[in-house]
Amino acid sequence: MKTLEPESEAELAAILAGAKAPFRVQGGGTRPIGGPREGVALATRRLSGITLYEPGALTMVARAGTPLAEIESTLAAEGQRLAFEPMDHRGVLGTTGEPTIGGVFGANVSGPRRIQAGAARDFLLGVRFVDGRGQIIRNGGRVMKNVTGYDLVKLMAGSFGTLGVLTELSFKVLPGAKSAGTVAITGLDDATAIAALSRALASPFEVSGAAHLPGGGNDAARTLIRLEGSQASVAYRAGRLQEALAQFGDARFDHDGDAVAGVWRDLRDLRPFHGREGDVWRVSVKPSDAPGIVAALPGAEAIYDWGGGLVWLLVPRGTAAQAIRAPLDTVGGHATRIRGEAGEGTFHPPPAPVAALQEGLRRKFDPRGLLNPGLMDSPAQMASD
Repeated sequence: MKTLEPESEAELAAILAGAKAPFRVQGGGTRPIGGPREGVALATRRLSGITLYEPGALTMVARAGTPLAEIESTLAAEGQRLAFEPMDHRGVLGTTGEPTIGGVFGANVSGPRRIQAGAARDFLLGVRFVDGRGQIIRNGGRVMKNVTGYDLVKLMAGSFGTLGVLTELSFKVLPGAKSAGTVAITGLDDATAIAALSRALASPFEVSGAAHLPGGGNDAARTLIRLEGSQASVAYRAGRLQEALAQFGDARFDHDGDAVAGVWRDLRDLRPFHGREGDVWRVSVKPSDAPGIVAALPGAEAIYDWGGGLVWLLVPRGTAAQAIRAPLDTVGGHATRIRGEAGEGTFHPPPAPVAALQEGLRRKFDPRGLLNPGLMDSPAQMASD
């Protein structure tokens, strides 16, 4: 079936206003996460282009279908970057195409640097979108400020296209780092590694990445801590951090720029899970509880990010959602299926009051149920994490 690709916001509004059947809303089509998607494919990739970039004001405005690669290369030319380090899902999901900036914010995609800089939604200043009635709505602006009524900027980040189709976004950017290094300890068990990461994150040394890869086979476990800044600053903080972590083992410092970038890119994109059988889950939990959650899942392989607050799981294909979520019932947290059959629900069921609020928002912005029906087979926690 042909994919609808409107070339303007007005054309998109006309399509939605006159619609009689639902749509599968997508950007570049690289993140097909969620329940069964019904309807005609509606892609925003032709709504493309950077419409405003003010490096001095650390602000960019771009249409939703603008390729993420274009955003990042434009920023890099001015020594700037997206601070929240969005993940590229193509490797773990086996998809093709080009990730778009609208898809990044629509799914609130945030990488390892979230623990220092914040999530994608924290950098979103303003949005333009078309709701399920075909109305063009604008909220927010180009500077951080309070708003009245619905804070649609925050609602749209993480709503997966179920409240409206994003057409344009304004967002804050930050200067890039001149240097980066990784302090690494090998051979730690999961619980000890989380303790080491917690020590690093509680230090004054401005950690911008804190992860643990348990290893397996011939690969030793690696506990990784990233530092960014000027070369002198990174070297000084690395030395102090090595002293602070001495009780956990021999902490080595790597400041080879390409190697450091490669390690954190592979972690961000879950490269250890690429090309492998099994379902992939994303679990948000209190770091100290994370090793116990993993231990309760026989056959699970884990990658710990955000100091242990984010756990990526590779589990046998068809593992029941309840098996993943049951350990969270007592400690709190939520689990989202990233790859695998939707089955019992891709998204973690929210508490009843939250579910009612989310359903109310859907009725308000998409009263005819046109936008990604079935994607949130269990209503998702919009703008989560």
